[in-house]
Amino acid sequence: MMWSITWSWQAPQRIAAMASAEGGMIISSGLDLFMLEMDGTIRWKVELPFKAHALCINNGVAAVLAAHGFYVLSTTDGSMLHEGRSTTGGFTDVSARPGGGWILSGRQGHLHLFSHEGRGLRRLESGKVRRLLGWLDREHMMWQAADGRLWCARIAQTDQKRCLEDRLWSWVTPLMNGRVLMQASDGGLWEGVPHPFGWDSLERVEYDSLEPMEGVRSADGWWVLGIEGHLHHLSSMTDEDEEPILGQGMNLGDLLIGLTPDAMATATRDGLVRRWTAPHLAQAERQGRYEAAAEAALAKNWDERKSLFARAQAAEDEGRLSRAVELYGALGRTEDVRRLLQRQKEGGE
Repeated sequence: MMWSITWSWQAPQRIAAMASAEGGMIISSGLDLFMLEMDGTIRWKVELPFKAHALCINNGVAAVLAAHGFYVLSTTDGSMLHEGRSTTGGFTDVSARPGGGWILSGRQGHLHLFSHEGRGLRRLESGKVRRLLGWLDREHMMWQAADGRLWCARIAQTDQKRCLEDRLWSWVTPLMNGRVLMQASDGGLWEGVPHPFGWDSLERVEYDSLEPMEGVRSADGWWVLGIEGHLHHLSSMTDEDEEPILGQGMNLGDLLIGLTPDAMATATRDGLVRRWTAPHLAQAERQGRYEAAAEAALAKNWDERKSLFARAQAAEDEGRLSRAVELYGALGRTEDVRRLLQRQKEGGE
């Protein structure tokens, strides 16, 4: 397979979660969050009041679930963009919304919608959620319920939800390139291409005796981290005697994330992180660099927007409403513009 470990890093404490960010990764270790660059150097480290148990990164912003709270951080320097929201029982999972914003699953059986900046919008009843799987398009999102069934919701002006089918799945990956990998109750693995009302395709993967922990889809197909701590390459199964496995004789742990089309990372709970790359995927490597650069540019743009927003707030606090309207308008914050225009009508500058 020509995949190899490019570097390893030992976290100071046990790892609870990690997520891909700009070609590198953000790791929750104890109460600390670390952002590692593509070469393994530490960009920043911040301490949270509670241990983070779920992470999601989008457009230069990191959504963090810790204890009962939801926090929003900048990927540029780790600074807190929103001090956090909480809900009864806490949140279990988080997914980025297309175009900005977040959706969180709560332990009480609701989906909670937030803006990109962490402002609460609304919630809808979903039932207990085992895992948020991702978005089929800009409106339709999938999740796995606590009983193993797959559901799809249309998140729009009028929210609607429906169960895709009655089949129960014991394990499901998030949506990756429009595909999911699943394990049925009999232990068989299936690859599916879902749509809001069912499947465009659903095929059984001929692979036996595998207990999956996590799975990612790279440029050369699916990689699955088994319970024994090895990486299995499902898409290259042939009649050869030797199965395509990485990490034999090593315990790679039970955490696996995809970084770029040609890179992925594994981690043990005790804190040993390994970054895997595939030099033979040269075209995918270039694509991965372009995507990482684009994410970094978005992060920089977010910092510029944050600075502009701070100037708008300062202008509003100082009573310079016309200036505040200009700045809020440049940010596209139409609600704030309408609010200040109303203030001007009522009392003027």
